[in-house]
Amino acid sequence: MTEDRRMSRNPQEPPKHGPAGEQRWADYLDWLREDIIEGVLGLPPQERTASRLPSGWSPLELLSHLLHMEQRWFVWGFLGEQVPAPWGDWNVDDPGADPGPAGTTPRWRVAEGTVAEDVAADLRAMGRRTRQTLLAHELAEAARPGGRFAQSPPTLEWICFHVLAEYSRHAGHLDIVRELSVGSPSNDTDGAA
Repeated sequence: MTEDRRMSRNPQEPPKHGPAGEQRWADYLDWLREDIIEGVLGLPPQERTASRLPSGWSPLELLSHLLHMEQRWFVWGFLGEQVPAPWGDWNVDDPGADPGPAGTTPRWRVAEGTVAEDVAADLRAMGRRTRQTLLAHELAEAARPGGRFAQSPPTLEWICFHVLAEYSRHAGHLDIVRELSVGSPSNDTDGAA
């Protein structure tokens, strides 16, 4: 086994060499987003809506969360645009501020009848919007006021780090769910890590 085979388990990862900057961020976000989408769509339909973990979320709810999360950070956050239902992936209006009605624990949710293919298509469209945003702005640029941030807005680069970390955590969560449901983590081509 070559050194490269031990270092990368997914052949779709962007190349090791190349210029730093907005393009590289866009490539890495595209890679992780697509890895998760393929992992969810690769599950049998009944497993997409089933929960395998004590926290109770399903892979379909994870896709919806990622769609809303990316929109919250890049569209509502960085671009400062108003978005309908920025916390639409949750069962409360704002999970950070709203404990929910008595006895309601804030958690992810999707509307009845939601299908993974539709959420995946929306997430891919959000990814295209993110790519356009990254390629049109400098990483050092601060988020615009009027959206998510009333004061002390983060830079685009900070948002990229935050979103990449969120995608990475959830990719690991999905690997565990896939292993519990179908016996193999998503896109594990050779078992090498």
